[in-house]
Amino acid sequence: MHGEGTKLYWRGAWSVDAAMKKRAPATKGERLQHLRWADMKEEWLNPRISRRLAVGERQMLGWIWLKKGAVVPAHKHLSEQITFILKGALKFKILGEEYTVRAGEVLIIPSNVVHEAVALEDTDDFDCFSPLRKDWLTGTDLYLRTGRSYLKK
Repeated sequence: MHGEGTKLYWRGAWSVDAAMKKRAPATKGERLQHLRWADMKEEWLNPRISRRLAVGERQMLGWIWLKKGAVVPAHKHLSEQITFILKGALKFKILGEEYTVRAGEVLIIPSNVVHEAVALEDTDDFDCFSPLRKDWLTGTDLYLRTGRSYLKK
């Protein structure tokens, strides 16, 4: 996913239409998808954070790679977020409290709760969101791309 020496930065928007092309019809109007992470395009948001996305009708899963020291600035979103740390550790700041989430642990963040994080180690993180994160799908997630929070203080 994040090979040594990779310097590719993708600035385009994720195409929901392109993702739909890989879908096969399922029952009751829904679409079945069978995806391989290795086949998905890695999107570099900045030099320390990259991701790959699996997008369904009402939820999405992101495989996020964060280099040690990477910062996810304070932000909030309508989506409920479930974070699973596969490898490494993230320190979150939520409502004035700090939570260190390590490999094998899960953090559930309710809708519209301001949160921020820093990677304590090189980290592989799976984030599940419902409803879909439109800012991630359209490339308007500037807090990740610029490293600056856009919340009003």
